[in-house]
Amino acid sequence: MSVWKNLGEHTVYENPWLRINLADVELPDGRHLDHYLMRLRPVALCTAVNESNEVLLLWRHRFITDTWGWELAAGVVEVELGESLEEAAAREMLEETGWRPGPLKHLLTVEPSNGLSDALHHVYWSESAEYVGHPEDDFESERREWVPLAAIPEMIAKGDVRSANAVAALLMLHQMRCHQAG
Repeated sequence: MSVWKNLGEHTVYENPWLRINLADVELPDGRHLDHYLMRLRPVALCTAVNESNEVLLLWRHRFITDTWGWELAAGVVEVELGESLEEAAAREMLEETGWRPGPLKHLLTVEPSNGLSDALHHVYWSESAEYVGHPEDDFESERREWVPLAAIPEMIAKGDVRSANAVAALLMLHQMRCHQAG
């Protein structure tokens, strides 16, 4: 087996959100290389699917790539406060959409950039949600809408859903719910 070995790493930059490390990596042929990597806090994402097979999404702008797209409510897990992944997912959905999810189910966990970081994105969903009011974090998105799951593949193909974690989750929900209903 061709395994890259991390022989040790040291931090070159750190803040509350991330740590940039430089690793001494031994390649399978014995050569060494320096490899930068990001150590990140876990991210929890959440959405709901209603009785009409519509999924709750946020339309938002990402300044880094200067793009607009549909996404799921998401944020870092407050590990230092003892917050669970599920609690973080529910909190983020309420703060960013104004909707409180019903009982959550784990959908999937993805590694969005495993060649550069150890980030884990944990996606949860619910089959119900209760509207509580205008979102506390309304700056996170321009609007929040219930979007038909049947439209998801075409939206992804057109580039309306760009975030890898949202693409994976929405395609999985589409497969589960649209094929189950059909």
